[in-house]
Amino acid sequence: MAVVRITAWLEERIDLWPIRHFIQKKVIPVHRHSVWYYFGGMTLFLFAIQVATGILLTLYYRPSGEEAYESVQFIMTDVQFGWLVRSIHSWSANLMVLMMMIHAFSVYLMQAYRKPRELTWVTGMLLFGIVLFFGFSGYLLPWNVLSYFATKVGTEIAGQFPLVGHLLMRLLRGGDEVTGATVSRFYGIHIAILPALTTAILALHLFLVQKQGMSVPPSVERAHRGQPLRAMPFVPNFLLRDLFGWFVTLGLLAALAALFPWELGQKADPFAPAPAGIRPEWYFVFMFQSLKYIPAKIGPFDGEVLGVLGFSLGGLFLLLVPFLDKKSALGEPSPLFRRIGIGIIAYIVIFTVLGYVAPAVP
Repeated sequence: MAVVRITAWLEERIDLWPIRHFIQKKVIPVHRHSVWYYFGGMTLFLFAIQVATGILLTLYYRPSGEEAYESVQFIMTDVQFGWLVRSIHSWSANLMVLMMMIHAFSVYLMQAYRKPRELTWVTGMLLFGIVLFFGFSGYLLPWNVLSYFATKVGTEIAGQFPLVGHLLMRLLRGGDEVTGATVSRFYGIHIAILPALTTAILALHLFLVQKQGMSVPPSVERAHRGQPLRAMPFVPNFLLRDLFGWFVTLGLLAALAALFPWELGQKADPFAPAPAGIRPEWYFVFMFQSLKYIPAKIGPFDGEVLGVLGFSLGGLFLLLVPFLDKKSALGEPSPLFRRIGIGIIAYIVIFTVLGYVAPAVP
């Protein structure tokens, strides 16, 4: 009854009919690939958890080389449920990257980037890049040994970009070395710049998704030969299924956070040698491992520079794929781009596994 009264109160002041009409008319296509539609919602749900737990951690975290580690230690030992909040924040960040990867590559393989959804894809890929940078910037904040050396390696890789590499590395570090100034800089990026960018691009992405509706794979369209597809109402059918997925994700997250609490490790010591087997977060391991296999010199060029350029071109290809794949825009089969997508997934999986099981490269 309270909801009815509030709605009536609002309708006396604001015309809600367009919103109600939109919700009533919105439908979701039903076909054999419909299950992939839910991963975008799960990514959004995990992002909301990131925001909520991140705000709580901000109340106690102190972003400096002298206090960062101790403040996280205080959160985990003295703040009530602080260990759980930090653990949920860390696990949800990793699950969000995983869900976003699944969402991005399912969209790619269903060719949902084709006309008229080019901008939806581009905004999604920009969000993907921002989420990865969220992970990179947040990894340093506890100021422990692993995060220190992983950030040192990561910023060194950024420094390999031709022409702007050194400037980019100094911009990220706030100097020539990873220091307390880097912590302060990464903290500002993590809680201010990236959230502002995410909010703006996410709003545009969601607007485009709602405006254009869910894409249907060309193969499904051809199979129905112009006949209308089966569809379900967004409210309540799809929304309830989405909520069920969120509850499952929440259960998994709670189990991981409680059974495998995120460790803090040892405080960073810039004068200590790097520990053996150091590696970045799992979603950067395939790049890290690839660079280890590239020779130091390939002809007159530095191997790492060529590797970084290769990954940059790969990212640019994914960003521009709606404009490169001309066949999918016409609703025709596009086997070349499908094979490229499967090849990229296989490459990421294989090199990630190698990063954990292969013997160290001398």
